[in-house]
Amino acid sequence: MDRTNWWERRWFFAFLIAASTVPLLWPETPPLVDVPGHMGRFRVQLDLANSPDLQRYFEFHWMLVGNLGTDLLVEALGPIFGLELAVKLIVISIPPLTVLGLIWVAKEIHGRVPPTLMFAVPFVYCYPFNFGFLNFSLALALALIAFGFWLHLTNAGRLRLRELLFVPISCLLWVTHAFGWGILGLLAYSAELFRHHDQGGNWKRAIVRAALNVAPMGLPLILMAVGSGGVVGGKTENFFQLTGKAYALLAMLRDRWLIWDSFGVGAALVLLIAVYREPKLEMSRRLGIPAAILAVAFLLMPGVILGLSYADMRLAPVMTMLALLAIRIEPGGDRQERWLALLGFAFLCLRLAGNTVSFAMADRDMRQWLTALRQVPTGAPVLSLVGEYCDGRWAMPRHNHVGSFVIVRNHGFSNDQWQAAGAQLLRIRYRVAGYFDDDRSSILYSDECVRRTEEGLGKRMAYDHRVGTALALFPRRYFNYVWMFDPPDFNLGPRPGLTPVWRRDRSVLYRVEHLPN
Repeated sequence: MDRTNWWERRWFFAFLIAASTVPLLWPETPPLVDVPGHMGRFRVQLDLANSPDLQRYFEFHWMLVGNLGTDLLVEALGPIFGLELAVKLIVISIPPLTVLGLIWVAKEIHGRVPPTLMFAVPFVYCYPFNFGFLNFSLALALALIAFGFWLHLTNAGRLRLRELLFVPISCLLWVTHAFGWGILGLLAYSAELFRHHDQGGNWKRAIVRAALNVAPMGLPLILMAVGSGGVVGGKTENFFQLTGKAYALLAMLRDRWLIWDSFGVGAALVLLIAVYREPKLEMSRRLGIPAAILAVAFLLMPGVILGLSYADMRLAPVMTMLALLAIRIEPGGDRQERWLALLGFAFLCLRLAGNTVSFAMADRDMRQWLTALRQVPTGAPVLSLVGEYCDGRWAMPRHNHVGSFVIVRNHGFSNDQWQAAGAQLLRIRYRVAGYFDDDRSSILYSDECVRRTEEGLGKRMAYDHRVGTALALFPRRYFNYVWMFDPPDFNLGPRPGLTPVWRRDRSVLYRVEHLPN
């Protein structure tokens, strides 16, 4: 008779992998904050050569950077499925790949899959993923799969083969996103460190031997130098901002509802604390220590690295997933294990159900917003302005890059594309827009935000990003429309020189009335 627990059977693994896709099945566009912005770049990538309208506004040049995962997949899948379906297929593949990686790592560490896997799976829909950090999220999924493979080859004693295979694997992972490569390096190094120590070596020898073992994964360091030409992409700043790090921990599951999302984080924290209070619970050193090393990296890492924002925040859900996965029940704790499995299954179902409802609500909003595009002619330049508040709003700001659909569907211009030296393949050539050419200009601040920012700077900002200021300063002769989403401190009624042609709730599209020369 098969005594395998239900949560360790292959059919349940298949269920977990399939269930992880459910929140993304209904939405037409993945309701992740930055996804429309990425799609705008992808449209330029695919159609620039054949679109005079896009050529008027943008340039696109391929270069070797550690941030190309979804860009390369879109290049392959876009001509087959069309851009929007290709992006949905790519995004919908990330959660199951991440779950597959978690299952493999757990199997290699424990020799079986503990029920704590079900507490880790909901963290697939974490703050970085919900924000739309596509290349990072894809790289994280691949890093977990690669780490499972690393552990598998290690357990099988095939170390030479492991060193050979992980040269191209590490390069592929770096090309997907450099953070994924870095996470894999930390995980592999910490696993090797304790393997050598447990084999009887002292710590000094273990440190050196572990470094030699992961050295074959260092080739991307050369790629970084070659790809960037030695040019640093941006600033590295915001060190040791403990308030921000505390928020990153609280917001690991941030989606729409503060109490609900915080409860999910709290449930995981209770389980982690229970390891030290419940005698039948223990944590595997082979996985608990890598999670602890990631936690140290999270504490030491600045908030911005080479212009990459939210750098430290991205590590919080990774270290939490691994810490949860490291927990197991000691022999003789069958009853506790069954109860833990039932609680984990309930937690899993509730979190995925919440994500599904939230994403369906976001999809409804997105479909309504996009009806405005019927009023925008092909190739038109549109000024996108989105509200930013300082009142602690929890729901993800999914309106932030809706303006990029002007590029995606109308081959027009929207001022919400990112520009970072050495990191972006897209270049904006619509210089007549002046300051209003990239994503810096798309944010509208409330009066409270302006006050706090100026107090923090100790001086008055040159451009305060208030609604009235933006509408007064933007170069009207070079924009045909203004599309505003939830503008703060502003009445959405008509204004001189701007004719409202569409409106939904707190969003409005104005046509700019150009004066004759």
